[in-house]
Amino acid sequence: MAVVEMCKLSVIGLNSSRTPFLHELMRLGVVEINSQEGVVNDEEWMPDIFRTSNSADVSRLEADLSRVSVALDAIGRYDTGKKPLIHTRKEIRRNEFVRYMDETKTATERNVDKAVQAAKAIADAQSEINRLRTVIAGLKPWEKLDVPLEMSETEFACMMLGTVSAKTNTSQVMTKVPAEAPSAVVLEISADQQQKYLALISLKEEREKALEALREYNFSPITLSDSKGKPADLVTAYEGQITELEEKIKENETILGGMAPVRKDIEFLYDSLTMRRDRARIVGDMLSTETVFYFDGWLPKRSRDKVESLLRDYKFYYEIKEPDPDEEVPILLHNNGVVTAFEGITGMYSLPSRHDVDPTALLAPFYFLFFGLMLSDAAYGIILSVGCAIVLKKYKLEGTMYRMFKMFFYCGISTFMWGALFGGWFGDFFTVAARTMFGVDFTIPAIWFNPLEEPMKLLIFSLILGGIHIFVGMGVQAYMYIRDGHPLDAVFDIGLWYLLLIGLVLFGFGGTLGSAFPAVGKYMAIVGAVGILLTGGRKKKGIGKITGGLGSLYGITSYLSDVLSYSRLLALGLATGVVAQVVNTLGSLAGGGIVGSIVLIVVFLAGTVFNIAINALGAFVHSCRLQYVEFFGKFYTGGGREFRPFERKTKYIKIIEEDVEDGR
Repeated sequence: MAVVEMCKLSVIGLNSSRTPFLHELMRLGVVEINSQEGVVNDEEWMPDIFRTSNSADVSRLEADLSRVSVALDAIGRYDTGKKPLIHTRKEIRRNEFVRYMDETKTATERNVDKAVQAAKAIADAQSEINRLRTVIAGLKPWEKLDVPLEMSETEFACMMLGTVSAKTNTSQVMTKVPAEAPSAVVLEISADQQQKYLALISLKEEREKALEALREYNFSPITLSDSKGKPADLVTAYEGQITELEEKIKENETILGGMAPVRKDIEFLYDSLTMRRDRARIVGDMLSTETVFYFDGWLPKRSRDKVESLLRDYKFYYEIKEPDPDEEVPILLHNNGVVTAFEGITGMYSLPSRHDVDPTALLAPFYFLFFGLMLSDAAYGIILSVGCAIVLKKYKLEGTMYRMFKMFFYCGISTFMWGALFGGWFGDFFTVAARTMFGVDFTIPAIWFNPLEEPMKLLIFSLILGGIHIFVGMGVQAYMYIRDGHPLDAVFDIGLWYLLLIGLVLFGFGGTLGSAFPAVGKYMAIVGAVGILLTGGRKKKGIGKITGGLGSLYGITSYLSDVLSYSRLLALGLATGVVAQVVNTLGSLAGGGIVGSIVLIVVFLAGTVFNIAINALGAFVHSCRLQYVEFFGKFYTGGGREFRPFERKTKYIKIIEEDVEDGR
């Protein structure tokens, strides 16, 4: 329940101080600046107030960034060095970054030009090679033609090239055409599976007669007039050109491969240009006069002191105030270390609106339990948690990737916990391995019970867990009613449903707890149902007050279907164990001995990778589905707009400063 409170900020400052101020504001990274487009429409003010036009600077910086990006892509393509499995930003202190850029910028820009030229040379050469290969493919069928292609005619004779179907009887063609045009000669130059390639030579005055005779055989003329020389000579010449171009490509690839040591410098330049581009864009979002500039935006309330201190240092006029009750406010979430890992689940659905409750802290324990229950193998959980822990330890991950790996680390712990309770350790691998390899019986007993032997027990537990999940969602909605000053809505729309649903459960299953519980449950259900009938249509008029209650009471079917949705916890939990046991059984079919043991291990390893991948994906997706449909459907609206502060959005480096804490 941690949507950070926002304040609205308005600032007026001197243009002479704008550039250094923007550097410091970007360094803080806690203020979102609104675009001022369309804000000033009063014609009386328009001559004096204008939006700063920075489009030329932005376009120039975008072009520079594009060139640097091309250089980085080209060098990366031919860098034979070891590449990290996961990309992370390099940390560097601000003063070191400024000094480094001052020392290397000129040389780095020359290297960028060098890399771009090499990449362009490779692209141009490859394009020309493709063109030449296309030309060669067109000339290959005519290699046996011992006539220059430009000699398509003489003073009295002409030559035409063309194709006919491969099924055509060329002997018949060679007889038919001279019968119609005595001077004509038809030569079959070559043939392939689709076509035969023919050359027609005749006197000019008999060309039309020869063509008329060839139409019977679907003769298709071909023009190669752009080429000069004999086809075989042309093919040889073009192949020579391709060889030269391939050598040129290799030379430029060697150049790019040798530039790997300067790649870091180019990455620094890329991020430097990115920050300059972002500052130029922000300037374009501001309003200005000849001497002052203006902007407004948002900042987290907890960062107010830092922003005010900066504004006072520059002696700018500013106003910080609370947003209007109905004003759209950007959303920033803030949770503790464990809950933060699950913020990505909320974000994939939608951020909360300003008046919503942040559901992350509520969904986190349920997601933790659901994921582990669906995967439910202790060994798989150890692999998942250890793998994520290694990645988190080795790489300095940030943002969404950090949160996802941390979430899967916790989900691995849940998987281990449920797997131990259910007795799943690579399915029944240790039992099968002991019997196959050593001929002994060995089992790891379940701490609680084995779902494959008692599936109904797991189904009942899943439905109970689902009911609790739904009740928590209903409780959040009741809290929101009370918070917003509607306590009766909380009683009528949530409290009565609690009575009805709990009463039905006690009436149906309370006998196992005591003889009085079914009777208590019956009266609770009756009170709840009557209350819903009487109050369900209270906000409607006329006959709607009666039918509204009936419609509300009919909603009990949706609650029943929601609870039944949690049977997927049983289905996916069983699927993991069943697939693991099938894999282990298949591996044991080769019997004992060395060969059988090797087969068992190979099949086990391949099957384990497959089982973890497919069922971890299923656990992830279906755990999300239970949150988004069954849980969020009870109270959550969403639709919030993400808080996007003006900050250093760098790709390769992370600038750190000892005297500045994270303001977010």
